[in-house]
Amino acid sequence: MFKAAAFACEDATTPLHAFTINRRDPGPRDVEIEILFCGVCHSDLHTARGEWGNTMYPAVPGHEIVGRVNRVGSEVSAFKTGDTVGVGCIVDSCRACASCAEGLEQFCENGMTGTYNAPDTKMGEGAHTFGGYSSHVVVDDRYVLRIPASLDLAAAAPLLCAGITTYSPLRHWKAGPGKSVGIVGLGGLGHMGVKIAHAMGAHVTMITTSPDKAEDARKLGADAVIISKDAAQMAAASRSLDLIIDCVAADHDINAYLNLLKRDGALVQVGAPEKPLSVSAFSLIPGRRTFAGSMIGGIAETQEMLDFCAEHGIASDIEMIDMDEINEAYERMLKSDVRYRFVIDMATMPKVG
Repeated sequence: MFKAAAFACEDATTPLHAFTINRRDPGPRDVEIEILFCGVCHSDLHTARGEWGNTMYPAVPGHEIVGRVNRVGSEVSAFKTGDTVGVGCIVDSCRACASCAEGLEQFCENGMTGTYNAPDTKMGEGAHTFGGYSSHVVVDDRYVLRIPASLDLAAAAPLLCAGITTYSPLRHWKAGPGKSVGIVGLGGLGHMGVKIAHAMGAHVTMITTSPDKAEDARKLGADAVIISKDAAQMAAASRSLDLIIDCVAADHDINAYLNLLKRDGALVQVGAPEKPLSVSAFSLIPGRRTFAGSMIGGIAETQEMLDFCAEHGIASDIEMIDMDEINEAYERMLKSDVRYRFVIDMATMPKVG
């Protein structure tokens, strides 16, 4: 084992602070990565503050990781020292169930291992995984991704969660030419959804509560904007969309958005509100509509997404922060005061003493 610098919280009310963690030495199939940049996801905040009720403390969040390979195990052939790589939300899975066999590791039927806040059997009984708010991470090479050379490294980091979280349902529900796609919420997820759906060739409608985001939405690739607080705009858009990707992580009226779907349309929830959403049966039954969910993507699909983004010149719009600004960043996230993703410059991480 070796020591790595990190930022952690030790309970739901403790601010994140400098902390030292242990990382395993690379085994035969492992890749040791020096982390260069780490995106800040709303899931990080939910976990740090115990809002989903399953946090293992001390918690070291971060699953939008871009870094440089330091060491590789003796059986690793896909990566070498110096390569630029990424790690997303998954660092292990059973590799034996039907979902894993289909490349859908995020739905591993025996439980995929999250990059943070998951049991870590490789570090011993009772251990749990620590994420990317740290100087180094060690990951099985089957869960490491190659970052295309054309992508800006800092702006690529959020693709490892925000990018794949929107790409996967857009691809699964066949967004493309001839399809009308709505994206709810212009935040870290939503702005990626607009860019990706536009690049896929769909007609894209941004649905937002904020009129001041309309201009941004169009610059990002939206063909139309609906202000959801405007009842007349919502009524005019009734039954107009084939697919909606709902990126909102706060409590909201899901039925208002279901009513925007055409017959046989689908609303896919990717934002994860703290409280349950209440769905009326009559928002679904009359139009044979579907209310579905989607969670990140498998490893192969995530690599496909990175290559797609490189091909189409897509990356996240980011604001760079120092590691010691993370608590302020969380407070700003709660106020939606970021356009559109915070990324930590890991060169600002304090060194292990």
